[in-house]
Amino acid sequence: MNSRESEGLVSLGKKIDYPTDYAPQVLETFVNKHPDNDYWVRFNCPEFTSLCPITGQPDFAEIRISYIPDIRMVESKSLKLYLFSFRNHGDFHEDCINIIMKDLIKVMDPKYIEVTGFFTPRGGISIHPYANWGRPGTKYEALAAARFERHE
Repeated sequence: MNSRESEGLVSLGKKIDYPTDYAPQVLETFVNKHPDNDYWVRFNCPEFTSLCPITGQPDFAEIRISYIPDIRMVESKSLKLYLFSFRNHGDFHEDCINIIMKDLIKVMDPKYIEVTGFFTPRGGISIHPYANWGRPGTKYEALAAARFERHE
């Protein structure tokens, strides 16, 4: 058994069938080798697609995920598969961002996380929802409040 498999990673390095609907179960994590250091991990996902729950038309966005890991980190291929699973999923922009953040909190339990969606305009209006979270009772909760307050 290789080290990836011993950590429970199944999609990395293998041909995987893409999920056809919302699939949080595809998210995989691995052990952070530097939990004693605070550092940022950022993912830019410029090809996110979901469906409008009213019209069924596609919505396109760039999703930015930034987090400060603790013990577990999200594996990038599983994150790609997870984000792809929204392609046939109908939810409003704000819901997608909050769902993504909450699913990542559930699998990683990061110290801090923020998720932003830069959705392309529809009908002349673009929407850029932002959600963040810091671990309650820690300095990361204060970080979340400060970053939320300064968010433009």
